[in-house]
Amino acid sequence: MSKRDYYEVLGISKSANESEIKKAYRKLAMQYHPDRNQGDAEAEAKFKEASEAYAILQDSEKRSAYDQFGHAAVDGSAGGQGGGFGFDFSSSAFQDIFDDFFGDSSFFGGGGRRRKANNRGSDLRYDITVTLEEAFEGKKYKVKIPTQIRCDDCSGSGAAHGSQPVTCQMCAGQGQVRSQQGFFSIQQTCPQCQGSGSMISNPCKPCRGSGRIQKSKSLMVKIPQGVDDGSRIRLSGEGEAGPNGGQQGDLYIFVNVKEHNIFVREDENLFAEIPIAMVDAAVGGSIDVPTIDGGKARLKIPQGTQSGDQFRLKSKGMPHVRGGHFGDMYIQAKVETPTNLNKKQTEILKSFQEISSEKETPLSSAFFNKAKEFWKSKK
Repeated sequence: MSKRDYYEVLGISKSANESEIKKAYRKLAMQYHPDRNQGDAEAEAKFKEASEAYAILQDSEKRSAYDQFGHAAVDGSAGGQGGGFGFDFSSSAFQDIFDDFFGDSSFFGGGGRRRKANNRGSDLRYDITVTLEEAFEGKKYKVKIPTQIRCDDCSGSGAAHGSQPVTCQMCAGQGQVRSQQGFFSIQQTCPQCQGSGSMISNPCKPCRGSGRIQKSKSLMVKIPQGVDDGSRIRLSGEGEAGPNGGQQGDLYIFVNVKEHNIFVREDENLFAEIPIAMVDAAVGGSIDVPTIDGGKARLKIPQGTQSGDQFRLKSKGMPHVRGGHFGDMYIQAKVETPTNLNKKQTEILKSFQEISSEKETPLSSAFFNKAKEFWKSKK
């Protein structure tokens, strides 16, 4: 019986790239893998066929030869020899895919990538809340964190003083054991030593053989200038100690910046709405406005300023967290109509009203002219 076209087997086009080839094979391998279809000869045959196709098409040289000359160019290099497999299932091409089934495993024993037990300590999280002023200036915080630290009595080994861990008898110190599943020889993490390759026969009493104890530690944390709400600061190696001398995890500081009663922040820029007296807005003038560094800046108010007009104060915003420059500060005017006028003030404003014309209030004049036209059209 003639072999099917390899592209047809994987269900891909001849222009498929490496990623598409791998994705197609992974799907078929998961569907027809013998461990998922025990005793199913048809599924086993399809698994072999897909594996043979993948072995050729994932290799650029073999694929080129196959594209030119078909099966004749690659017969004997992909499999089917003596009823067994000719594929190197321990190669990285197959190993990455088979890891989807068995995770920490190697196929056909030997040549597969050995993985050491992951005894790294856990990462930790600590939340810090700062004011906008503190985010502007930067600050150092002393924090106290409950964590797992290395046991001093055994120096993190887990073995009592004067003793040492012994070689695990189940895996002979390899950290992995091999088992047979169908025609696969699978190498997996040793269940007895959890991949460390050693056992503790005389455990340290203070840490009960874990190599670490529960304790709080104090750290000085530097909050950089310009830090924003939601920022994350990573302190490498300041997390939990790993069991039995394993690598320490990391500490992540999450920063929350409080809302300010004057300024609103957007990236490195600051925004503030400032009330301006009607007279100042009408005739012009200048006012002092607060800045985030605790100082003040002189803002010139042009004659005829309207509510919503915006003014920019360059470099009066927040510092960039990586340094080098500052954002800007934007002032939005909010013209305030005076209230609680006394008799004299009222008379003065009425006199002003009497001598006013439409040219002093072009917006309201334009609006009411439109209103008149509207009312006229409805008659």
